[in-house]
Amino acid sequence: MQIIKLEVGALGTNCYIVWCDQTKEAVIIDPGGDAASIMAQVGGEELIVKYIINTHGHADHIGAVAKIKQATCAPVLIHNADADMLTSSLRNLSTYMGPGITCEPADRTIKEGDIIKFGTESLTVLETPGHTPGGICLKGDGVVFSGDTLFAESIGRTDFPGGSYSQLIQHIRQKLLILPDDYIVYPGHGPETTIGWERKMNPFIQ
Repeated sequence: MQIIKLEVGALGTNCYIVWCDQTKEAVIIDPGGDAASIMAQVGGEELIVKYIINTHGHADHIGAVAKIKQATCAPVLIHNADADMLTSSLRNLSTYMGPGITCEPADRTIKEGDIIKFGTESLTVLETPGHTPGGICLKGDGVVFSGDTLFAESIGRTDFPGGSYSQLIQHIRQKLLILPDDYIVYPGHGPETTIGWERKMNPFIQ
């Protein structure tokens, strides 16, 4: 599994381009902005984008979805509980930050246990609501893309509409902390970390 991280948009969201080295089939996780930069990386690696995946529906994670979909024709995936954030600037909070961001409805909604395949690689959906009602993480071989659920020594905000601190902590403990210590965590903002480090050092989940 090959991974490129790009910091995109005004809030420095981590967008991940993940691909199978054998087939060049790829997924783009959380294209929150800077579509041209994302597509430059896709073109440079000669990738075939199979899916666009959103870990949740906030504006800083979906800002470039429409342009990336137009450029690649790849289907857009999101959890059903956050699906209406794609089409509502009020729900995705962009109406509070300037010109509203919207895009077409999701091509497919995803849920706990769904397996997203691209080439010889795959990602398994983990439902981790708390930051948003439809927040998910994506578990691969030795890696987990945690969106705004878990950060390096921190967690996602829970003071937005639909957020729940108790839910978030519960799902971090039940879905993420059960993973092996050496699993690399690729969060929605900030640097990578590991499950083992967060188990010991994250003040929110001690």
